[in-house]
Amino acid sequence: MTEHPSYGDGLAVVTVTYFPGETLEKFLDTLEKATDREVKVVVADNASTDGAPERAAERENVQLVSIGENVGYGTAANRGVAALDDSYGWIVVVNPDLEWEPGSLDALLEVAKRWPRGGAFGPLIHDLDGTVYPSARLLPSFGRGIGHAVFAKVWPGNPWTRQYRQETGTPVERTSGWLSGSCQLLRREAFDSVGGFDTRYFMYFEDVDLGDRLAKAGWLNVYAPSSSVMHIGGHSTARASAKMLRAHHASAYRYLADRHQGLRWKPVLAAVKLGLALRVKLETRKG
Repeated sequence: MTEHPSYGDGLAVVTVTYFPGETLEKFLDTLEKATDREVKVVVADNASTDGAPERAAERENVQLVSIGENVGYGTAANRGVAALDDSYGWIVVVNPDLEWEPGSLDALLEVAKRWPRGGAFGPLIHDLDGTVYPSARLLPSFGRGIGHAVFAKVWPGNPWTRQYRQETGTPVERTSGWLSGSCQLLRREAFDSVGGFDTRYFMYFEDVDLGDRLAKAGWLNVYAPSSSVMHIGGHSTARASAKMLRAHHASAYRYLADRHQGLRWKPVLAAVKLGLALRVKLETRKG
């Protein structure tokens, strides 16, 4: 695959915000030490009213794209990318509740040089306490997906969850089924070749779907643990946890239904839909 002739080598960061609060400032402060390159930041904002995106836009390298309503993660990310001119051939799509390790973005770009067919590159993501988040996983199948969904909470070490999450010892650079949407470097040519994120996903599974479509279009999803970032997590989704749970289950169903069409799958999908609805009811009642 050759580089798209109309894209330059410029680097841009697109972050989707929804009431990001003070995390956005920290995100931008740490980004300054993540790369030696010039980087343009696009803040694609889903109708926040906390003033944080506007404060961020006072910085010289930050552009605010005010969407005016909450259109979800993938749609907002697409709009942020669309605001960039063709000189930007490398795009990082990333959550604002993340802090960059020094040199982490340059490390990702180094890995990209080694993988000319790489379309997406994901760093090692760890939590505040240092726990490594399983951010490079296999694509969910019915067996793995259902086993993980049913047993993950009550039997964390079950074989379906372990296989799906790809947690096997020391993290190594490798290809993956998909990469966490909380932070990934995208070759813009690859992103454009599949039409970006599928806008039918409001929240969740848009990254799984993207990884699957990139692979089907001949690109690789590459896990790059030589780059490391810290994800604080859940800042905006905590505002509406029951709504987010319903969105998660709706997206899980959409992903499976898209890939299992035809009469023979109808009873299986009906059972999955019922199971997900019951899980939402139980989790919401607990909450």
